[in-house]
Amino acid sequence: MAKKGTKRVKATTGATHVGAGEFKARCLALMDRVRERGDVYVITKHGTPVARLMPVEDETTVRSPFGWMKGTVRVHGDIISPIDVEWAATSDE
Repeated sequence: MAKKGTKRVKATTGATHVGAGEFKARCLALMDRVRERGDVYVITKHGTPVARLMPVEDETTVRSPFGWMKGTVRVHGDIISPIDVEWAATSDE
């Protein structure tokens, strides 16, 4: 629970805003809630957001830079055969 005078607000993103003082006092408990329940906290200083505490992506779910767009490209027609149009860049003019 929030201490008296501490502003805790559920933002539109679902994150709970926690003041720096409260975060300092309860950081280990908040980290446990992030790990166990997936809670997200925005840490504020004088009402201004300065950091976000959120779960880390599982190492096995991180996308490889190779093949991550597989299946997103559609080929319309023949892309291998030569075309009949001569381009100015290839002509000797």
